[in-house]
Amino acid sequence: MKIAFHGAAQTVTGSKHLIHLDNGQKILLDCGMFQGRGLDSDVMNRDFGFNPKDINYVVLSHAHIDHSGLLPFLVKQGFRGKIFCTPATRDLCKILLLDSAYIQESDVRYLNKKRRKQGKPEVEPLYDKEDAYMALSLIRKVKYRTPFQINSDVSLTYTDAGHIIGSTSVHLDITENGKTIKVSFSGDVGRYGDLILKSPEIFRQADYVLLESTYGDELHQKPEPAEENLRRIIDETCVGRQGKVIIPAFSVGRTQELLYHLNNLSLKGHLPAVPVYVDSPLSEKATLVIKSHPWNFNDKVQDVMKNDDDPFDFPGLHFVEDAEESKSLNFRKEPCIIISASGMAEAGRIKHHIKNNVEDTRNTILLVGYSEPGSLAGRLKGGAASVSIFGEKFKVNAQVQSVQSMSAHGDQNDLMQFLSSQDPAITKKVFLVHGELDTQTVFKAVLEEKGYQVEIPSRHQSFELQ
Repeated sequence: MKIAFHGAAQTVTGSKHLIHLDNGQKILLDCGMFQGRGLDSDVMNRDFGFNPKDINYVVLSHAHIDHSGLLPFLVKQGFRGKIFCTPATRDLCKILLLDSAYIQESDVRYLNKKRRKQGKPEVEPLYDKEDAYMALSLIRKVKYRTPFQINSDVSLTYTDAGHIIGSTSVHLDITENGKTIKVSFSGDVGRYGDLILKSPEIFRQADYVLLESTYGDELHQKPEPAEENLRRIIDETCVGRQGKVIIPAFSVGRTQELLYHLNNLSLKGHLPAVPVYVDSPLSEKATLVIKSHPWNFNDKVQDVMKNDDDPFDFPGLHFVEDAEESKSLNFRKEPCIIISASGMAEAGRIKHHIKNNVEDTRNTILLVGYSEPGSLAGRLKGGAASVSIFGEKFKVNAQVQSVQSMSAHGDQNDLMQFLSSQDPAITKKVFLVHGELDTQTVFKAVLEEKGYQVEIPSRHQSFELQ
């Protein structure tokens, strides 16, 4: 048996890890899209590093596009096996994959219009809605903490990873030649004491662990200051400078956490009387899905809901669906808060909002999660004096601030707590995935001090599992 790492290897996107069984069957852990790398992303997304027709099963950790976004392309290239995920992940995948297909089709229509004028041949989208629907038809739902027999040789158990609604850590017991090998894949590990979700669960001893490492070299602020920092930034921008707060935020997870914070500030009377626009139809749909799975919320939120039946709603909140209304926000002179996808500011309406507001000193671009260094959000976070948006250069005159403690990824302490159920003397290998190499190098040293044997796989590298 061996495992090959085809994505999220020394980078944080494109999660794909392929287990090759000795009997020829192949199990793919996640099928994520590479994001935030411009034209390079398209090239990488079209190169799986394996033949999709050879894959028997896909096991999803959660619905984020960097973990599920290439499922329709996998289907387009011939995959016809089964896809396993939790019920909430399936519900989120339905809206996320269809939205992603719409983006693929829209981007190609725009590109082909330019190519026709240049006399160049047209190109095809990565996938379309038909491919997305086909992928969704192959999904089989699996509950948390309930061993599920994928086939006679492989058992799957999901535990809650505490990252987003429906997110999991994946635990496979694989029996070959009379021997059982236990493989655990962390997925994306959430935070202990998260504001909304339950903490990551402990899991049984594994022989091999695939561990995400996004913030393996960092310690986040405690969750409490995030709300105060958010209040301070809104006050300074909207009240003090009469400007706008522009927030790139992922539609699933981050947007809802922002709404929860803003609702709390509103209940305390600490939210200025300025309109809050969520300018993303996908975010509205995702919020409705998340509300439909309240059993994933932690005890604190469950208690809040006894008195506040909707902790993601407050006076002044408005979901924007119409494209014309979205455009009109750019002509508003009054202070407001605009939350829009995508989180890395690489696509969607947020690029237009940054374009129209980044040169105004009154405004603030507020970053609230991980930003791939090459993405627009990453360049802003890195202190760029100017940025290119839609082929035009814009000076960064607006303030750029960050509330890193709002990340849904655990920091080094969270990752160590997640791994604490594992005995280093029994664990044969920890593979670090979903992290930048510099971060992984630091985290590897920390793990090795605890006695773990650690590897940092490169893309398409494979290892024997014994």
